[in-house]
Amino acid sequence: MTTATVSPNAAITTEAATALDARQAIAGRPLAAVTGAEIQAPLIAGGHVRYANLDYGASAPALSVVSAYLNEILPYYASVHRGAGYASQISTSVYENARSIVRDFVGGRPDDSVIFTRNTTDSLNLLAGCLPVADGRHAGDVLYLDIEHHANLLPWQGVPHRSIVAANTIAGTIEAVRAELEQGGVSLLAITGASNVTGEILPVRALAALAHQHGARIVVDAAQLAPHRRIDISADDVDYVAFSGHKLYAPFGAGVLVGRPDWLDAGVPHLAGGGAVKEARLDGVSWATGPARHEGGSPNVLGAATLARATQVIAGLDQDRWHAHESAIRSFLVEGLQDIDGVTVHQIFKDTNADTDTIGVVNFSVEGYDAGLVAAYLSAEHGVGLRDGRFCAHPLLKRLGLPSGSLRASFGLGSRLEDAERLLAGIAKLRRDGLGWDYVVDAGRWVPANDTRTYPHWAPNTPGTAGAAPCVDD
Repeated sequence: MTTATVSPNAAITTEAATALDARQAIAGRPLAAVTGAEIQAPLIAGGHVRYANLDYGASAPALSVVSAYLNEILPYYASVHRGAGYASQISTSVYENARSIVRDFVGGRPDDSVIFTRNTTDSLNLLAGCLPVADGRHAGDVLYLDIEHHANLLPWQGVPHRSIVAANTIAGTIEAVRAELEQGGVSLLAITGASNVTGEILPVRALAALAHQHGARIVVDAAQLAPHRRIDISADDVDYVAFSGHKLYAPFGAGVLVGRPDWLDAGVPHLAGGGAVKEARLDGVSWATGPARHEGGSPNVLGAATLARATQVIAGLDQDRWHAHESAIRSFLVEGLQDIDGVTVHQIFKDTNADTDTIGVVNFSVEGYDAGLVAAYLSAEHGVGLRDGRFCAHPLLKRLGLPSGSLRASFGLGSRLEDAERLLAGIAKLRRDGLGWDYVVDAGRWVPANDTRTYPHWAPNTPGTAGAAPCVDD
């Protein structure tokens, strides 16, 4: 196998070199081992290069210790809650113990329900079906911001709701939320913990206090926050939190909803089926309470188990080293992008503290190039993977002036500074020399023309023929 080397061409000053050395000492190596860290990506012009995965915000690679744990428990995989056999008893024990582990991870209260779902979207849809109803009417509106991911936007549109356009500062946004809450009639405030588009963190504790002052509860979409910051719903007085395993270094696509049990025990069961009932009759049913009420059917035991194991690893991280590693990569990438002519880094709030109030997500655009074309170029010519499009946050992209989308680089525990260096080198080369290959649109996506690269023999498609989403601008 031929290995290609891609490196920056521009000379750097002594001062910049010293700063780079300091960052290399912090983030030159991954903070934790992840599965697939050394896979080789084929380049369109020939040769291979280590894949620079800058798409953690979509799905993070599994932690190596989580992969090892999966292999350890896989032989014991069996039916959960259904069997008296040895393997079934072990699987049931693993599954139920995962609830306690996840509850501890988020600082849950002793009586908080822990419900395993498919993902964050599933969790928030579940909660939407449990909003309190009196005399056939919802007890109040759901209030949300226009910056939300669709997972925390669309479920609420099926119930009484209100939306707020976030201000261009965090302080102004808090005041806008306060003003709307003061109008009364809000039962639930739904907010993101950190923007999946720009990585900016919202002040969860302050927003929770506001909600409670006005008789509302709060749910936090922590899909992006949980992989980057510790969560403590008891300390922050948060009522509900939802997040996903696939963004938290765990495979198998499990999600979770943790929160106060009264609404959940009174709500419509999320999935009508086996396991969700106390007694079923031909003409009716008595539903269970607790997590079982919403977990009809055979559960994803491996997904729940690996999600729980990932939370244990993250809970054990040294927070100072964790945040320093991520901050070193992010600041290097932001500064490098801002130094390239024609590149714009995007953010929502003018008063965001980049050192303390951001996670490992950077959003940017390149003048004169469609975001999808830049992403295809970086992949084909530099072995860099990142996300392009509207990130399932269409209202936010529109208000940022990016109706056709932008680019997002996201990173985490398995990332290293070299990943960001490779991205910067690729963007600098694009601005200096243009594209090195011809590209066409195939099935709604930019792909290299006359692409002869192949997938592994067990993969069903060749590059360029798969991956177009129904929402082609997503």
